[in-house]
Amino acid sequence: MPLIVRQFPCLSDNYGFLARDEATGLTACIDTPDAGAILKELDTLGWSLSLILNTHWHRDHAGGNAEVKAATGATIVGPAEVEKIAPVDRKVADGDVVDLGETRLQVIGTGGHTLGHVTYFDAADEIAFVGDTLFSLGCGRLFEGTAEQMWASLSKLAALPDDTAVYCAHEYTAANARFALSVDDAPALRARAEEVFAARGRGEPTVPTTIAREKATNPFLRAGDAAAFAAVRAAKDVFQG
Repeated sequence: MPLIVRQFPCLSDNYGFLARDEATGLTACIDTPDAGAILKELDTLGWSLSLILNTHWHRDHAGGNAEVKAATGATIVGPAEVEKIAPVDRKVADGDVVDLGETRLQVIGTGGHTLGHVTYFDAADEIAFVGDTLFSLGCGRLFEGTAEQMWASLSKLAALPDDTAVYCAHEYTAANARFALSVDDAPALRARAEEVFAARGRGEPTVPTTIAREKATNPFLRAGDAAAFAAVRAAKDVFQG
């Protein structure tokens, strides 16, 4: 039976995600950007929380761990780096598996934004929770890792099935589209950018995206190699558009 994903806005531009294994009713939240919003969503849905799945240690991803755990008793799962700001009940890294009822989530090491960043991938349902590694038309800043490390991580994600639904942690797509248009004149990108601007004008989310859409239009995935990626990332870091 499938994994059901409930997406809702948090903070200024984060998304919260609740993932429910339909066969058993067991539910996980991916990161804890806003404990109050997560607990309210659980109450609205009448769902109980079993797992907190952290992608990395930044406070807009793990800062609500203590409050959510205190309210729900959920087990905190995440990379060891999360212990910089909060205890972790189970540490995971590349190659590990996390079971949520009958749903198996593969842990993929996707360092670069932070050194220990991970992605959770449900192969059966083709769903990936990518944190701040891959964004719709963008990618995360290199706060800790190197361009080579991030390129390797993005390449892992690009190798996932094309239909994989990619749940990015932030609504950055309009800004990413403006930058993308400054470095890439692909017709598919121009068409997608117009769709993005129209959707955001209507107040609609642009997440999730898919691996196929990102490979076709995301300038970071289209870079070709680590050196070219580094140049695009450096240009984005100073882009003022």
